[in-house]
Amino acid sequence: MECLKADLVAEAERLGFAAIGVTSARTDPAVAGRLDQWLAEGMHGEMAWMAERAHQRCGPEALWPEARSVIALGMSYAPEGDPLSLAGEPDRGRISVYAQGADYHDTVKKALKQVARWLVEQAGKRGLGEAGVKVFVDTAPVMEKPLGQAAGLGWQGKHTNLVSRRHGSWLFLGAIYTTLDLPVDVAGRDHCGTCDACQRACPTNAFPAPYRLDARRCVSYLTIEHKGPVAEEFRAALGNRIYGCDDCLAVCPWNGFAAAARANRAFLPRAELAAPKLAELLALDDAGFRRLFSGSPIKRIGRDRLVRNVLYAAGNSGDTRLLPAVTRLLDDADAAVADAASWALARLQAGA
Repeated sequence: MECLKADLVAEAERLGFAAIGVTSARTDPAVAGRLDQWLAEGMHGEMAWMAERAHQRCGPEALWPEARSVIALGMSYAPEGDPLSLAGEPDRGRISVYAQGADYHDTVKKALKQVARWLVEQAGKRGLGEAGVKVFVDTAPVMEKPLGQAAGLGWQGKHTNLVSRRHGSWLFLGAIYTTLDLPVDVAGRDHCGTCDACQRACPTNAFPAPYRLDARRCVSYLTIEHKGPVAEEFRAALGNRIYGCDDCLAVCPWNGFAAAARANRAFLPRAELAAPKLAELLALDDAGFRRLFSGSPIKRIGRDRLVRNVLYAAGNSGDTRLLPAVTRLLDDADAAVADAASWALARLQAGA
C-alpha cells in the first residue's frame, strides 16, 4: 500500500493538485460535536442543507459506510496580485478571487475523477481487489476542511478556512472516498500562534471567537447565500464587495509562501470579472447576466441577487454618476433589487 500511495501522490500532482494527503474515513467525534454546536446556535443562517444532512456530514463513514480511507486534495488558486487592491476603487466591484475565473467545481471534479479512475485501475493491476471510490467537490455533505487538516494538508485557521504552510489560504479542496485501506498521514498542526489578522480584517465582525464563524454576518454568506434584502446594519460594511470576500484570507501571513497558480489557466481571472464597473453591472438584465457569467460560479446566484449586491456597492461609492442607473432600478420586478435601489439612491443623494 505504501508504494500505491506514493504513486497516487505523484499522479495527483501530475494532474494539477498541489496538496495531497490521506486520513481515515472514521468519524471524528470532536469534529461532529463542533458541527452540532454550530448548527444548534443557528450560525448556518439560511443554509438549511447544512442541518438537513448533518447526520451524513458528521463523518465520511456516515455518508458511505463502506469507506475506509479519505484522500484529501487541494488545487491552488493563489492570485498573482493583491486581492484587496480594489478596495480603493469604489466605482468597481470586488469579486472574490476564486470566482474570477472558470467554475472550480468543473476543473477540480474532472481532475478528481481522473485520480479516482487511476486508483481503481492500479488497485486491480496490483492484486488489491476492486476499489470502490466516490469523488466530492463542495456539493455533498462532506466537511472538506476538517478532512484536509486530518490528512495533513494544513490546519483550519482562526478564520475557519484551511491554511497551508506552502500554499497559504488559496486551495480549492476536494475529496476521494475509497474502500481501500491506505496509509494515513499525520494531521496538520495549528500554526496561527498569536496572530489575529484575519479576525481584525473582517468588515462585519463575523468571528465571535477565534476558529468560529457566524455565517449570518459573513460577507460571503450575505452576498452569495442570503436571499432577499441584506440587513441594513451590514450594507455599508459591504463596501464594493459584490460577490464573496477575500479579506480574512488575504491578510494571512502564510500567503507569503504561496506561489501564484500559473499552472492552471482555468483559474486565471477573466478580464471582465477582475475589476468590473458598477455602472455596467447595474444595466444587466437576465440575458445579459447569463452571457457575462457563463461558465462562472457566480451564475448560480442569478441576476437579481448580483444586481442587489451591486446596488449596495453603488450606494457606498459616493459616485453620483451612478444615480441614473440606480433610479432605473427603483421599480425593478425583484423586491430586494428595488429595496436596494431605494437605499442606494438615498445614500448617493445624501452625499451629493
